[in-house]
Amino acid sequence: MPLPPRRLRRHGAPTRPDHDGPDRPHGHRPAPAAPRRTRGDHGAKKINGRKRHLVVDTKGLPLFVMVTPADMTDRDAAKEVLFRLRLMHPEITIVWADSAYTGQLVTWSKSLLGLTLKTVSRPKDASGFVVLPRRWVVERSLAWIMHARRHARDYERLIQHSESLITWAAITIMTRRITRRSSRRNGQPAPRETVRD
Repeated sequence: MPLPPRRLRRHGAPTRPDHDGPDRPHGHRPAPAAPRRTRGDHGAKKINGRKRHLVVDTKGLPLFVMVTPADMTDRDAAKEVLFRLRLMHPEITIVWADSAYTGQLVTWSKSLLGLTLKTVSRPKDASGFVVLPRRWVVERSLAWIMHARRHARDYERLIQHSESLITWAAITIMTRRITRRSSRRNGQPAPRETVRD
């Protein structure tokens, strides 16, 4: 006979979180066991943690993932991300990015890597929240990855483990999409993606 929920919680069984994602989706606090060299202070978000850098295709499927200490600036991390992206996917010629990636990074990526870096700027007359074209694709991908509850907080000691688990979450998303499409073609109902308690 199953235990009632109150007894389950008392005996250390996992319970459902109060919300689906963290308050800060880009900067994540690592576990206390994470070495200090893998963490950094992010002044704007007031956390000591890590940043997740993600390159996705136009459908939102991740092409490249990199995790850095939070004190590394986005432009410095972008150089490494774009360099690795060029090595892994030489067929890519245009990359859309946030307006934070302007300046010398645009000329550097064009001259050294042969990548055209186009920034998506916020409209000047806009106030409040505005959905930006091309930019929302990355935010949506981060939200999909955050559905794997493990990514609400970075529990990994090493940055490589964190990158691997984000890649694993992306692979899970892609395989579920493939399964859902193939089952619809065969006339079978689509399987449920997530089962909640």
